[in-house]
Amino acid sequence: MIKSLLPALPPFAPVRIDIPAPTPPVTPAPARLDVSIIVPTFREALNLPALTAAIIDMRDHSALTLDLWLMDDQSRDGSREVVQTLNLPWVHLIERTGPRGLGRAVLEGLRTAQGQRLVVMDADLSHPASAIPAMIDRLDHGADFVFGSRYIAGGNTAKGWGLLRAINSLGATLLARPLTRLRDPMSGFFAFDRARLDDAHTLDPVGYKIGLELVVKSRAKSVVEVPILFANRVAGKSKLTLRQQLLYLEHLRRLYSFKFLGPAT
Repeated sequence: MIKSLLPALPPFAPVRIDIPAPTPPVTPAPARLDVSIIVPTFREALNLPALTAAIIDMRDHSALTLDLWLMDDQSRDGSREVVQTLNLPWVHLIERTGPRGLGRAVLEGLRTAQGQRLVVMDADLSHPASAIPAMIDRLDHGADFVFGSRYIAGGNTAKGWGLLRAINSLGATLLARPLTRLRDPMSGFFAFDRARLDDAHTLDPVGYKIGLELVVKSRAKSVVEVPILFANRVAGKSKLTLRQQLLYLEHLRRLYSFKFLGPAT
């Protein structure tokens, strides 16, 4: 009876509710990294704060985005603690475990860094970080390699070099002259596009002049120089020993063979 008094209800139909799938989080594109600076180090802890400060000053006066790779050859001199104290996320210290050697350290750094342009410089403050924007500008205008040079117009060395050191530098430069027209291939301060690594024949650095090997083995066509003031070491000891000089002669022998006889098969 009660049921007959209730109004007739339409048959029940399930209601479909479409719940949109969750939108996946958007991963921001990584910021373009213009330059990676590679610095081989061995017992250079005392120079690292000043080196980093010079790079910061250069970065603040340019539009470059950059990072710094310190490729350390097991210094055990407090370098890691210095970098930790600096607390800069773009400064990386890699404590190498393989065979020591400046050339090998640089090559490992070049292959690890991700910058569009690669710059190699020394840790002893002899190379002015302020020259890096000019070097990158020359790359932007078509150069394959750019070297910081003491021996072109506008370049110089700091006072106190001494006659013996000047003669040693000149002799090493003259020995490399058949391999390159660079006036200062010994400066150790150079920049290039990372694609040149792919162009280089198998690299096998011996000694400390990896820049010369890169230029010769990549068969670079446009290699230019920008003037720099090559400063004296601030702290620590020079790594240029008689053994390094002998390794340089062996390095030259290999490069002469590559350039004039062709790659070994």
